[in-house]
Amino acid sequence: MTVRPPASRPAPTSGPAPADLLVRAAAVHTLVPGEPPHRAIAVTGGRITALSPDPAGLDELIGPGTEVVDAPDATVLPAFDDTHTHLILAGHSVHGVPVHRARDLPEFLALIRERAARTPAGEWIRTTVNWQEVNLAEQRMPTTEELDRATADHPVLVRRGAYNMVLNSAALRLAGITADTPEPPGGVIERDARGRLTGRLINKAIEPVERVLPRPALAERIDGLRAASAAYAATGIGTVRDCLVPVEDLAVLSAARRAGALAVRVRALVSGFAVRTPEEVDELLDRMDAWRAAGEEDELLRLWGVKFGIDGGFEAGALEEPYEGQPCYHGRLLWEPDELAAAVDRVVGRGWRVGVHAWGDRGLRTLLDVFEQVLKRRPGLPPGTLVVEHGGLARADQRARAIALGVPVTVQHPLLHDGATAQRRAWGERRTSGLFPLRAWLDEGALLAAGSDFPVGPYGAMLSVWGMTTRQTVAGVVGPEHAVERAEAIALHTVNAARLTGESDVRGSLRPGALADLTLWPADPLSCPAEDLRDLLPVRTVVGGHTVHRGAL
Repeated sequence: MTVRPPASRPAPTSGPAPADLLVRAAAVHTLVPGEPPHRAIAVTGGRITALSPDPAGLDELIGPGTEVVDAPDATVLPAFDDTHTHLILAGHSVHGVPVHRARDLPEFLALIRERAARTPAGEWIRTTVNWQEVNLAEQRMPTTEELDRATADHPVLVRRGAYNMVLNSAALRLAGITADTPEPPGGVIERDARGRLTGRLINKAIEPVERVLPRPALAERIDGLRAASAAYAATGIGTVRDCLVPVEDLAVLSAARRAGALAVRVRALVSGFAVRTPEEVDELLDRMDAWRAAGEEDELLRLWGVKFGIDGGFEAGALEEPYEGQPCYHGRLLWEPDELAAAVDRVVGRGWRVGVHAWGDRGLRTLLDVFEQVLKRRPGLPPGTLVVEHGGLARADQRARAIALGVPVTVQHPLLHDGATAQRRAWGERRTSGLFPLRAWLDEGALLAAGSDFPVGPYGAMLSVWGMTTRQTVAGVVGPEHAVERAEAIALHTVNAARLTGESDVRGSLRPGALADLTLWPADPLSCPAEDLRDLLPVRTVVGGHTVHRGAL
């Protein structure tokens, strides 16, 4: 690849305005239906201004300020969306103890002990969140007792994903959790066979901890978002739909945007997990309305709506049939259906959209009942107002209902990739293999969009494409009959993703007038060997005409 800096030739004296960026490549896949690949693409003022099937066909647009990229072996695609991820958590995790690198519990605890040795006594110690205990040699979480041995002088929060925590004794004391604390509705305070706290909290039980955690300084938050968003961009992602943004963190996102710290576009879903009553829902919506009214939105940062959850995840997704080896356990519903319907109705009545987590088949059935209620009350809702997040175990009748209701679904193979072993333990082989039946969803006419669910699964454009087309996981190939073709997988992150966010007019494909969000790949993802897809990274990611990532070709 050859990059020619600006001032490569005299400015044209007439004709169209010179391009800011011109890329010549082996193929420019626009993803416009029926359009063959081009060989050159021009960008001016943050928008795509021209395409040509001839590598030299746009040379008249080269001016003194044009950056020319000659990449005769490379391929251009739209920048990808991660339609269900957690950028806020990724930003927090930048400064956490890197326990995701540990191979066993002694190494895991040693990393915490090492951080404690250079942290003033009394300060919280937090871990990274993108790890799975089943991938440790012991295949379990650490316990309070083990964390106490790592440090008794600091409150320690070990977090896995968004809804699982393990605390040491100091942290449990600060959160006010004792052996006598009752489990909250929709939450788990884990105890061992003798009734003693293990330190593990799941789902709603984590809320007392969230309330006592000290808030990092704004500069630290911005630094975390700068690093995290750049890491997303380095994998080919140009837009993230963050599905768990505390309403108070809208101000943090605004500050990060003003500081130029966001390398990717952000579409934020404010967390509704802590609200239950109509008054609490209204208060949340008032804060969202105030943020929007203050003029905080632009093409880089937008507020999409509210996120709720109907059931748990690997350990608590609501099933019709019992868990494997637990004949009396079917997972947990986090809401009474009528109460969730009332909350969702209140949100959409104020003009916002709603995404709801549903993992098990009972969870999905219940959520579709809720959505059906809301749509009956409000038959004129715009398409895409109600979204199923995950829809993991979706039976044929449930897929048909979702399609008939016009409800889109976000799917995340990286979540299955990292969680397959844990899910098999809980649900068994058959149900785990049935997760994310993408082939059936698409054949039946569903609107799907793809993401990662980081930190539960790893983010990455081609990592996700590789997973959806091979069904590979940490437990081997799972449900190969649900695999899709590469072009379909790429569309789930681009064309379909833009439909989900309501931005098909400006994003998702490469055409004149669209936002200049594009990626340059060293090989063609549509035709390169399958084994190369997993680790394929872009040599350039462009968002709004600005290069936000450069890699080696």
